[in-house]
Amino acid sequence: MLQGTGSDVGKSLIVAGLARAFVRRGLRVRPFKPQNMSNNAAVTADGGEIGRAQALQARACGVAPATDMNPVLLKPQSLVGAQVIVQGRIFVNAAARDYHALKPSLMPRVLESFHRLAATCDLVLVEGAGSPAEVNLRAGDIANMGFAQVAGVPVVLVADIDRGGVIASLVGTWMVLDAAERTHLAGYIINKFRGDARLFDDGLAVIGAYTGLPSFGVVPWFEPARLLPAEDAVALEQRRTIDPPAECDRPIRICVPRLPRIANFDDLDPLIAEAGVIVDFVPSGRALPGDADVVILPGSKATIADLCAIRDEGWDIDLAAHQRRGGQIIGICGGYQMLGQRICHPDGIEGPPGEIDGLGLLDVETTLGGEKLLTEASGIELSSGLPVRGYEMHVGRTEGPARARAMLRLNSGEDGAVSADGFVAGCYLHGLFASDAYRAAFLAGLRRGRAPGLAYEAQVETILDALADHLAAHIDLDALLAAAHPITP
Repeated sequence: MLQGTGSDVGKSLIVAGLARAFVRRGLRVRPFKPQNMSNNAAVTADGGEIGRAQALQARACGVAPATDMNPVLLKPQSLVGAQVIVQGRIFVNAAARDYHALKPSLMPRVLESFHRLAATCDLVLVEGAGSPAEVNLRAGDIANMGFAQVAGVPVVLVADIDRGGVIASLVGTWMVLDAAERTHLAGYIINKFRGDARLFDDGLAVIGAYTGLPSFGVVPWFEPARLLPAEDAVALEQRRTIDPPAECDRPIRICVPRLPRIANFDDLDPLIAEAGVIVDFVPSGRALPGDADVVILPGSKATIADLCAIRDEGWDIDLAAHQRRGGQIIGICGGYQMLGQRICHPDGIEGPPGEIDGLGLLDVETTLGGEKLLTEASGIELSSGLPVRGYEMHVGRTEGPARARAMLRLNSGEDGAVSADGFVAGCYLHGLFASDAYRAAFLAGLRRGRAPGLAYEAQVETILDALADHLAAHIDLDALLAAAHPITP
């Protein structure tokens, strides 16, 4: 089990890289994360949902994502509350204090998923959440040491040296754990090292002197990691576009409002990975740039709250001006709902029952309610006739005159809407831009004569292979395997 000395130390990508490396050795590998918190979720074949990091790790293992890989998923809906997904299905909406009391009752479901998953493979790579050093949350813990102790799995700490203080973070984590928890520690990995790793030999000696723990390796910074799908919104701050090739006189500029409750923002990753495309996540306090070729409204975990945020920022005025200038606007899922005339929520899914005016850029209305739709989908984008595939993950239905001009025809029926002038469109399909042929046609429509498009899915596979090579060169994989314990049901 890999546990971090803090959040965003690189646990998810290390699990993905190790998974690919061990699969190459002929092992059947599965990823597992007892509890995850993210609004970036992936749909499983049985209509459940898990954290997107576990979906990427499953891909690294060469298997389809499954709900047992992430039995508890928390999807924040506010600063103090979240939707709780258990084994792929909505379980309850809970405030933070209420969830803390609920956690112990979820351990049997977590263990059930863990043992069911373990029965299908040779090796389970478990990822913790946050840090075991948060001892104030230790009571009833199902994500870190609480799970490790009950399941009887060894723990490898992962620390991020790039942010500084790596010795203190490792030694400090060891010091706040109790004696029983320390017995589960097998060693540690230093991640995101820049420079000559030999210069840190003295640091390894200091850590060993305080903790007695061995190092499994010092992993240098892996630059291509930024092109893999990200899960946490904090990663938006690290997103960088690829420099345009010399033959591109002006890059395509794509603007994405940074919504407070943005969800499934990895829809934009294939565009970020394209050379000659600038994807600008516009933060609060900044106007939407007037020179954008297209504005994309992303998904949202709280559509009404984010619609209000758009108005508070004045972005509704910027969007209307963008349309008048002939700029394109595309909404995905929650963004599609916001583009309509009205959003009704009679069941009070997002606050007291009522309705709110939309942005009025598409002649449709959305009613929130009913069962949550979770399904994989494929079909064609109607203006180009090109194939698309992805998944739907939403509550509510959208109807109106503009639905007669659907954006997509999927295996489940027509989806989305297009404005009469063709400048505004929206749909429910996440993953739309990962379809290489459609993405190339979409970008070519924004600027003719650009460089050939990227094969995004092939690039993800190439980077996973390179990540596996990178970890194999800097981590003692044999020692890691030797530290693994047989699983006792």
